[in-house]
Amino acid sequence: MINIKDINYAPNISEISGYIESPIFDEFYQYMNDKYKAVCKIEYSKDVWARGWNVKFRKSGKSLCVIYPKKNYFTVLVVVGNKEKEHVENLLPQFSEYIQKIYHNTREGNGQKWLMIDIISKNTSYQDVLRLIDIRYAQKGIIP
Repeated sequence: MINIKDINYAPNISEISGYIESPIFDEFYQYMNDKYKAVCKIEYSKDVWARGWNVKFRKSGKSLCVIYPKKNYFTVLVVVGNKEKEHVENLLPQFSEYIQKIYHNTREGNGQKWLMIDIISKNTSYQDVLRLIDIRYAQKGIIP
């Protein structure tokens, strides 16, 4: 078992999956590869609130999302910037209460909201995260 906070050992994606122990992570990872052909990069974060190894998905040099591994679940960071804000806010009533609450409770800084969304099961919040990433992808003008 890996220590997700050990800066001296860089885990691979298989080891991160084993740490999380959730088939939802494997499905999410596959989705990001299949739909976006996203570049996956495992990096160490020294942030106090999220110290440890994380998984970043990028396309054409732009960030799509970041995964923070936890035991039995994972947290997805999706940034809603100026380009996505209007679109997200128009669709917000269609999102789950959980996502709406996160959105409304996240302070905006530099025209961005950094949404930290826990994915514990494959419910509506999981689908909402995929929609948020789709919006980010479309608004960034990223070419598949």
